[in-house]
Amino acid sequence: MDFDGYGIGGSFSKDDILGILDGVNRVLPANKPRHLLGIGEPEDIFIGVAAGVDTFDCVLPTRNGRTGGIYTKRGKIQIPNAEYREDWGPLDEGCGCPTCQNYTRAYVHHLFRTGEMLGPMLASAHNVYFLTHLVENIRASILDGTFENYREEFMSAYGKK
Repeated sequence: MDFDGYGIGGSFSKDDILGILDGVNRVLPANKPRHLLGIGEPEDIFIGVAAGVDTFDCVLPTRNGRTGGIYTKRGKIQIPNAEYREDWGPLDEGCGCPTCQNYTRAYVHHLFRTGEMLGPMLASAHNVYFLTHLVENIRASILDGTFENYREEFMSAYGKK
């Protein structure tokens, strides 16, 4: 059918996502947008983009945020862990989100440890900002022809190669 775009969804493992996307892309029209459902990890977004996916959605950034999982340029951290009790830096160094601009790791850690609902809210807001910013950077790298370099640099810093 001639839809305006196509949603690709289901249950993917990291081992089979490329094969599935390759198979689906062979039958979808090349000039139509592709939307991948359920993809929320930075490494998965890079895989999807490399396979021709245009847009994504997933509950994972907010689900991780609600449980204290924070995306950073150096990989995911668990802010409730004791190591952040006296860490006065932002959640992610250099991040422009309101959480990082106004709150420290120590404070967000405190919010989680005391059960304050502001902690999960701040963590979720940061994660959504982080992934939105990541996708903006990916788009810029595609437009200037540096996608592969950007992916390699990001993944190396993120702790995944």
